[in-house]
Amino acid sequence: MPFTTDQFFGVFARYNLAVWPFQLVLFGAALAAIVLLLRGGASSDRAISGIVAFLWAWMAIGYHFVFFTAINPLAWVFGAFFLAAAVGFAWAGVVKPHLRFVIEGGLRGWAGGALLLYSLVFYPLVGHAFGHRWPEVPTFGLPCPTTIFTLGLLVFAAPPLPRSVFMVPLLWSALGTSAAFQFHIPQDLGLPVAGLIGLVAMTQRPSGGARVPADVRVEGRRE
Repeated sequence: MPFTTDQFFGVFARYNLAVWPFQLVLFGAALAAIVLLLRGGASSDRAISGIVAFLWAWMAIGYHFVFFTAINPLAWVFGAFFLAAAVGFAWAGVVKPHLRFVIEGGLRGWAGGALLLYSLVFYPLVGHAFGHRWPEVPTFGLPCPTTIFTLGLLVFAAPPLPRSVFMVPLLWSALGTSAAFQFHIPQDLGLPVAGLIGLVAMTQRPSGGARVPADVRVEGRRE
């Protein structure tokens, strides 16, 4: 890495102090996405995708471009990929929309729910248990916890599935894992787990209970 541990955590500190209390808005947006997931419906699907697109655009600009580039030139590349992910979520889930979500029971549902819970609740708790203190902490809205959250949502994505939206979160789940070991961020060990679950979700159809889109139901009645 082209930076030290102190520099890395220093970026977190500068980011957190500069944008506070916007972290609460980001956290609230995540909670809203979960509520929309539970509510269901085409409008909820679009809103969830819009929220995820916003989070990835924020990470690209508000973190990578503005702060992380100060210590790592590759942050410009990371930010570009994150922006591409934001555009992908907006296109696939808001404009088209091809990205739909359905609550499912069984192992798949439990895995998705566990990732959402971990990203919002246990991620900061694990960090605190290992001595990470404000402001030098990766808060929600930064890449690692938000990637885990995104993959948790994508576990509930229903077919037909635009697999392209998985690409950048899966790549970051692999790349970001290095921080867990090199910079002693044990909460980031949730990344490889989320990546594995996301990879399985991307390649498998939900076992049942998927919501039939409204336009399909209407066409079925016409026939």
